[in-house]
Amino acid sequence: MPDSVSLGDQLEVSAIGFGGMALTPVYGGAVDDEESLATLHHAVDVGVTFIDTANIYGSGDNERLIARLLADRRDEVTLATKFGIQANPAERTQGRISPRGDAAYVRQCIDESLQRLQTDVVDLYYLHRRDPNVPIEETVGAMAELVTSGKVRHLGLSEVSAAELRAAHAVHPIAALQSEWSIWTRDIEAVIVPAAAELGVGIVPFSPLGRGFLAGTVRSAADIGEKDFRRTMPRFADTALDANQAVVDAVIGVANEVGATPAQVALAWLRQRADELGAASVPIPGTRRAARVDENLASLSVTLSPEQIAGLGNAGNAVTGARYADMSSIGSSRE
Repeated sequence: MPDSVSLGDQLEVSAIGFGGMALTPVYGGAVDDEESLATLHHAVDVGVTFIDTANIYGSGDNERLIARLLADRRDEVTLATKFGIQANPAERTQGRISPRGDAAYVRQCIDESLQRLQTDVVDLYYLHRRDPNVPIEETVGAMAELVTSGKVRHLGLSEVSAAELRAAHAVHPIAALQSEWSIWTRDIEAVIVPAAAELGVGIVPFSPLGRGFLAGTVRSAADIGEKDFRRTMPRFADTALDANQAVVDAVIGVANEVGATPAQVALAWLRQRADELGAASVPIPGTRRAARVDENLASLSVTLSPEQIAGLGNAGNAVTGARYADMSSIGSSRE
């Protein structure tokens, strides 16, 4: 399997990335910064060098943690961070967010992130959520100025529609579109993934293991903070949880067939499904444990049959319940 993947705009990244959100108590649970830093170093040691964070994670603490990794290893890391969600604890507690994308905020956020990260350039800078009150052309135009000034190398978007992606790409090349995508969340496949493939934009799936579906079954709930996580997830209401457990069972069944772990099967399915759709794709599973990094990386050696790919896809189509309690930050952005 390849050591790296070309996303869009000639951005080359490791074939598996690392989602840094798991290293902050976003969904609850204690976090040990020294253990987290050791996990980050291990990831880079084994070739997982595409590191993803955001200014909102831990109110900036995640970027500060990653700065400790970058202090000695900046040249080894492809660094991605995001802006566009204002820190509003009251709304976030209710499962809502406050997107903001005006030009002044773009410029403010990059300077704050660079200071926290203790670096002079971000390799991939994402708009975390589209601000419905600001034309996306204005936001991306301001982001493009950051490329010109040398503060950012490549631009990305998160959770936008195909139309928004096209509009943004017309202003400046978009290297990557980050969206939730897994066996359990397939809605981007119909329109968004084909549009990204057509434009030459890479896909960076977050929550590629199903955002909690493997917790308590084949992954430790401590990896996620299961109690707080489920509080805001309709898919984990009692009746939906029972129905959706059947998808976990299907993944476990295929894992037994191919001699891999369920997490590796979920990642292999996503890689091969992206290939079927003609899209460059690099998932960013997150974990607090070095052993999980190795497990995720080993998924690159797992190959599923066409029948297994189709069967898992069909199982995933039966998932019930919305993925967020409040979908207003996405809403019409999904086709």
